[in-house]
Amino acid sequence: MSPALRNPRRFVLDTNVLMHDPSALFRFQEHDIHLPMMVLEELDHAKKGVSEVARNVRQVSRFLDELIAGASKDAIDLGLQLPGLPGQQGKPSSGRLFFQTRPLRPNPSLQPLPGNTPDHDILGMALSLQQDYPDGRVTLVSKDINLRIKAAILGLHAEDYYSDQTLDDVNLLYSGTWDLPVDFWETHGKELDSWQDSGHTYYRVRGPDVTHWHPNQGLFQIDPPTDFIVRQINGEEAVIEILKDYTAPNHSVWGIVARNREQNFALNLLLDPEIDFVSLLGAAGTGKTLLALAAGLAQTLDSKRYREIIMTRITVPVGEDIGFLPGTEEEKMTPWMGALMDNLEVLAPQEGGEWGRAATADLLSSKIKIRSLNFMRGRTFQNKYLIIDEAQNLTPKQMKTLITRAGPGTKVICLGNIAQIDTPYLSETTSGLTYVVDRFKAWQHGGHVTLRRGERSRLAEFASERL
Repeated sequence: MSPALRNPRRFVLDTNVLMHDPSALFRFQEHDIHLPMMVLEELDHAKKGVSEVARNVRQVSRFLDELIAGASKDAIDLGLQLPGLPGQQGKPSSGRLFFQTRPLRPNPSLQPLPGNTPDHDILGMALSLQQDYPDGRVTLVSKDINLRIKAAILGLHAEDYYSDQTLDDVNLLYSGTWDLPVDFWETHGKELDSWQDSGHTYYRVRGPDVTHWHPNQGLFQIDPPTDFIVRQINGEEAVIEILKDYTAPNHSVWGIVARNREQNFALNLLLDPEIDFVSLLGAAGTGKTLLALAAGLAQTLDSKRYREIIMTRITVPVGEDIGFLPGTEEEKMTPWMGALMDNLEVLAPQEGGEWGRAATADLLSSKIKIRSLNFMRGRTFQNKYLIIDEAQNLTPKQMKTLITRAGPGTKVICLGNIAQIDTPYLSETTSGLTYVVDRFKAWQHGGHVTLRRGERSRLAEFASERL
């Protein structure tokens, strides 16, 4: 189709969209992209450093360099043909990339805006396009809410960048549990098979509900109270196993017992050697870190399944940054690991006197290593129990970097609360934690549980609900 016959939508991209997702250039399919010169200027200022944003900016620059290589001035003015996503098969994009090639003409619509800021240059280009193409729809795409508000005031259509969202609605996120209906055994137990193997009881069930299940999903029935875990799925047939009951004191894990159904599901996943990846979501006080540490210590010190526990988290402060921290990598990370220290106080035995408690604390410290995310690239962990705390603050790319560090015999545990995201431009639907929960739900060696009930204290639970 010739350029004269095309009537595409036109998208003006803000700088923060490209900083957030370098591949955004290739995600608009048949529509055209316009880049203001101010966006290129801001990208140039942000390219230095080793941060995630700086790496993304350099990747955008490489993409633009490849697209513009060998193109004449006339070809650039007519728009550069955009290919599909790099490394992915599929129909190539028919959209074009346009750069700002002439100065902005004065626009009376911009007069209410004080000063001369980069945002105003981007708004000016979008308004000029709207005047040049009255029949086409011009849209400003930005992660900046205030810029979108300004655009709406000036009569411009503005949108957030949605292509990086894992889900349209966070309420659709996989919970890891399934409530069996009261008539489940009447509808699914007509051809029921049951057997025991190595102390475990299994059932083979058939029926329509099975198609909605995922491997290692927790199944529960309130009346009579029974808990199962899905072991195999084949069409409308599934093998389920009765869960081990960690709510009983004689089945405690490093002195910890499950206080509710979801915690029992979580301990079954954390202690299963066939499950290599576990994600735990939940609000403050639901027991994510305590359960992960208790299961890790039981498998590191008791059963010797793992050599040591490695704990890491992204260092995003809630308030003002406290600045430079002296010492080694582990000493620098210590202020960020208050949750670890608090939970170790619960897990360390209180009897044995002061010397006994000190010896236990030293033993636990020798088996738990604190590591920074900044030095993870290129590493390989073998026979380790890797806990990624506050994983909701990681981007999908950072999450991929961390999980791919896992070598033979390593188990990865992701903990987080997607309602407490501190990283700029990340939301509940774009968080790396949401991303891995959705991508791992159908894997035979992955498991997920959303913890819903707070067990920290009645004060904490009331505050979580009412504040």
